[in-house]
Parts: sequence; C-alpha cells; structure tokens
Amino acid sequence: LKPGQSVSEHELCERFAVSRTPVRTALQRLQADGLVHVIPYRGSTVCLLDFDEIRQMIDLDLHTIDAIAISAGPGSFTGLRIGAATAKGLGLALNLPLVEVPTLEGLAFNLWGTDKLVCPIMDARRNQVYTGLYRFDKSGNLVTEMEQIPMDVNELIDLLLEKDEEVQFTGDGIQVYGSLILSKMKHAYLAPAHLNKQRAGSVAYAGACRYAHEQYINGDDFAPEYLRMSQAERERKEKGEGNE
Repeated sequence: LKPGQSVSEHELCERFAVSRTPVRTALQRLQADGLVHVIPYRGSTVCLLDFDEIRQMIDLDLHTIDAIAISAGPGSFTGLRIGAATAKGLGLALNLPLVEVPTLEGLAFNLWGTDKLVCPIMDARRNQVYTGLYRFDKSGNLVTEMEQIPMDVNELIDLLLEKDEEVQFTGDGIQVYGSLILSKMKHAYLAPAHLNKQRAGSVAYAGACRYAHEQYINGDDFAPEYLRMSQAERERKEKGEGNE
C-alpha cells in the first residue's frame, strides 16, 4: 500500500476471508504504531513516513549498518528512480557502500532452500515477462542458471519444458500467466501470495550474501537496470526513425 492510499475494511475482509473484527483490531494497532490514519466513519489511509520516523520506530542505530542493499531492477521506472535516489542519498550521507540486488534474484530468495528450479516472473506486458532461472545448492547458496532478461512467456515455457524438471514460480507474473503456465506444464508450482511479491527482507538477505563476497559499489556508481526502454523512450525512438 502506498502513502495516502485509502484502506477499505470491506476489501481486506474479502481478501483474507475474515470478519470485520480482526481487520479493525489490526487497523487499530497500525494506527497506534503511526502507520495508518483512521478517520471515524470515513475510513483509513496509509501514513507517509520519513526515514527518521522509521529509524525511531525500529530503534535503529545507523552506526550498525555496513551497507545498503537496493533492488536494482527491473521494475517500475518511477519506482526504480525513487529507490535509486533514496539509496544513493543515504549511502553518500552515511558513507556506506551500495549492494545491487537484481530484482529477479531478490524474488528468488523468497523461496530460499527449495530443491526445485526457481523461476521468478514479473509482468512486462505485451505477453512478455522479466525472468531468470535460479537454484539453491546444498549449502543454501544461490546459483544463477540464467541471468535476468525480458522474454516472451511462451518462449519461457518452452525453455522450461525442455529442462523437464520441477519448477517453482514466484513474482507478480503469476497473477497474469499462472493459468497458462499450469495448463502447459505438469511440474510447475506457483508460490502463494505471501511469497510472490518483492520483499525487503529477501533483498536484504541477498544483499548480505553479496556483501560477504565483497560485491558492492560506491553510491555514485549506481544506476538502475531497466532491461528495456520505457514506452515513452520507445515512442520517441520510433518517431525519430520515422522522420529520417
């Protein structure tokens, strides 16, 4: 949920298949923690918190931080730019290195410890997904079998069928292509809702693993990895080529 976004009790009850009582109790606790603002008879909204408020809320000592892990992309162009600006600003202000975690790798860590091939998928529209292939070895280390790339979802399915092994999918692409995947693959498993979204904890753990192997950079050197041009950039390019 984004800051300022309204929170509907009715929608939450339907989503989690519960009565209004636990939902109201949860909202009251969130209000007590300063995370939502409840207006009687009008609803609730998500509060906007600045960094210092979050630091105080979790009693964080900034001197205990070794590095800042950031989901480096792909993803929403605006979201990646905001995240990059925030991480770079904190890194420069605190004199801390940044650890770049590819978004698909962060998603793979949602399924840490599975013995199946992990295939994160993010909806990239136009029947495409951002994807990569990963597995965890016996020591729990992540092994990258295919670096993250944009790919037609049907080409991805064909590639996985050739491998003929159990595949665990995760990512928001499940909501769009889950039914198609299950109809074509016998050994496909879809992660449940709480494991198919990007999670800060997974990015942090992936970042800790990379930091332990000295895979980090200075804040000045970081740039998001978009994997492809935005729609506006594609349209400008097509327009420019048409005028030549």
